Amino acid sequence: MDSTTPTSSSSTSYTVSSPRRTLSLPKKRNYLSSQQDTSKEEREEIKHLPAVTTPITGAPAGPKPSEVYGFVGAITTVVATSVFLVWAYIPEPWLHWMGITYYPNKYWALAIPTYAMVMVVLAVVFYIAMNFMITPLPTSFNTIFDDYSRDPVGEMSSEMGEEKPIEPISDIEISYINELMFGSVS
Repeated sequence: MDSTTPTSSSSTSYTVSSPRRTLSLPKKRNYLSSQQDTSKEEREEIKHLPAVTTPITGAPAGPKPSEVYGFVGAITTVVATSVFLVWAYIPEPWLHWMGITYYPNKYWALAIPTYAMVMVVLAVVFYIAMNFMITPLPTSFNTIFDDYSRDPVGEMSSEMGEEKPIEPISDIEISYINELMFGSVS
């Protein structure tokens, strides 16, 4: 059972009682600038009131901006899709009968989605083609060595029982890889 009752304190506040928790909200919490006729004592008391926060995390109450943008974006998407489908599928005489006379040509109901799909396909093809263009040839030494190639550091000596430190990252020599993959040719 929820009930709203004013509590007795020097500033007016409301208490909402519920089975889960009791939440007390001061009535004059952030109205310093709008309340010109309050006394100095009341203004000092209002300044020291805590801001409304969530009881568990202590974060400011209210929705986050990203949540608001997501909600507005979802509603806008649903409305825009509904308007598009009404414009695309309802015959023109019906639209005129409803008083809707200013709208684009029905040609664009097919042209816009088609252009969008073609642009996505072309973007993927262009991206793959650019990657092929900047990739060095398989016979190029740039596939083996580059500006960031590092030779492995020699053996790190440590006494028995001690842990060895992790060796720094380095490149493995191509001769060693050929020996591992193809064995020694003799």
